[in-house]
Amino acid sequence: MSNQTVSPGALIAGRYRIAELLAEIDGARVWRAVDEILSRPVVVDVLPVGDPRTDLLFDAARRAAAAADPRFLRVLDCDMHEGVTYCVREWAGGRPLERMLSTGPLTGQQAGWLAREVSEALENLHRTGHSHGSISPSTVVVTDAGAIKVVGLATEAALRSAGPGTPEEDVRALGELLYASLTGRWPSSGPAWGLQPAPVEHGRLLSPRQVRAGVPRSLDDIADRLLGDPPRHHSAAITSAAGLSAALSGVVGSSHEPPSQMDETVAVARQNGSVDDATQVAPPVQVPPALDPTPTYQNGNGQAAPQPSYATAAETRPVRRQQPPSQNGHGRRKPPNDEPKQRGSWGGRILILLAILALLSVIGIAQFLVKGAINNDQTGNDNGDKGTPTTSGPPPVTNAKATIVAAKDFDPPPDGNGAEHSEDVKKTYDGKTDTTWTTQSYFKRPDLGGQKKGVGIWYDLGQATNVSQVTVTLVGDPTNLELMVPTDPGATSAPTTVKGWKSVASLEDAGESAVLKPSTPAQTRFVLVWLTSLPKVGSDYQGEIAEVAVQK
Repeated sequence: MSNQTVSPGALIAGRYRIAELLAEIDGARVWRAVDEILSRPVVVDVLPVGDPRTDLLFDAARRAAAAADPRFLRVLDCDMHEGVTYCVREWAGGRPLERMLSTGPLTGQQAGWLAREVSEALENLHRTGHSHGSISPSTVVVTDAGAIKVVGLATEAALRSAGPGTPEEDVRALGELLYASLTGRWPSSGPAWGLQPAPVEHGRLLSPRQVRAGVPRSLDDIADRLLGDPPRHHSAAITSAAGLSAALSGVVGSSHEPPSQMDETVAVARQNGSVDDATQVAPPVQVPPALDPTPTYQNGNGQAAPQPSYATAAETRPVRRQQPPSQNGHGRRKPPNDEPKQRGSWGGRILILLAILALLSVIGIAQFLVKGAINNDQTGNDNGDKGTPTTSGPPPVTNAKATIVAAKDFDPPPDGNGAEHSEDVKKTYDGKTDTTWTTQSYFKRPDLGGQKKGVGIWYDLGQATNVSQVTVTLVGDPTNLELMVPTDPGATSAPTTVKGWKSVASLEDAGESAVLKPSTPAQTRFVLVWLTSLPKVGSDYQGEIAEVAVQK
């Protein structure tokens, strides 16, 4: 077996089934695979026969296996199989910082918290005498739950033919990550990781606050103490992970809870224009994971509810209820001059009595008319037809577009592993057909390699909605797909198993546009677009969705 013959479907060491190529590093290949004995996703680094990095990789794997901090992904296995060197690591479903920064910088709270989490992990590692050796935006991952995972401990450096590195190099690399997270620029020479280089003035790197307005002063100072040569204002340089952890904890606190869902809150902050306006690190605003990330504001959380840009100070002040003006100086209303002063006179009483008699007459006539109408309904109309009672039918079809408030990839156990590119799900309802979500690649057969019944995405409409049809814009053909809704019509959360859903429409051999229309409109909060057969892409099979629209 050679590195070139390792391909999707291949089985290494009798247990690791290769699924998808993730990266290629100087001839070494990084694969997503499935450990068939333990039924879990893993990452497998593969070196070709006779590769000079073999000894480096074995040594790196031994050092990585000794790391105990849970923020480092563990090395699970490292050996040779038919001449090929392989190294098996844990899989972390999430999004690398490199991809997050491609859409813009993080907020100060997020950037500081992320750097503090990595610095604490490095602090524990450096105490053992080891280093990571390759800290970068591609080796720091934010998981779907918002936790930090550091990828490629020692092994990443080995694949790049680099030495084990030093603690000081790790700390400086983390300083570069903090700078890039705050500014969206790379602080070393030349563009890197998809970022343009940070500006330099008179041979000196500009501080984050000089590059981007709104960077907190405290984090600006920490970044300068990490990268400044020398730091400004005669500040002491930060050269250890322990020193960096302490400095960042003093700014963002010591909680391991993420400040918010890193992906979604960045998008919300940018959409609201608040990313560049923050002048200090504010406490986080928690976003419920099952809903779209609409910002919430609460008293005492350090943030004020945003006001429309056109509102004046007078318009935003609370309006007090106006009391009727006093006309007599004592808060009591003066009676009009023509108001009768003798309310107990006989003339006034006679007028009241006549008014009561007139009201009783009107009530009697109304009762007579209502009774006649009821009798008409019971005995038939004037033509002898029997009255037909009215009933409320299903809500009318309006063809209006329903709002999708949240969505998630659906790859349930026991066959699925929940790793169907969850970071790209939002691209299927962003209104753009040039951004897409793809399934994993499947080997040999269009029915997902015969491994599972299907994969897909469920969409949350926020409340029970009358769904008349769902239009799916696909890439490639043919695709077989179904529209499914929860078996429980009153479900307030999306079912987690296939048995919790039922099919209400299906389509085979669909092209680029598929319209799934139930025989009768479905009243539901959740809809699932379920792919059961995928188009061919190269030698494998892979589904791709560009856009989903739900109509009422």
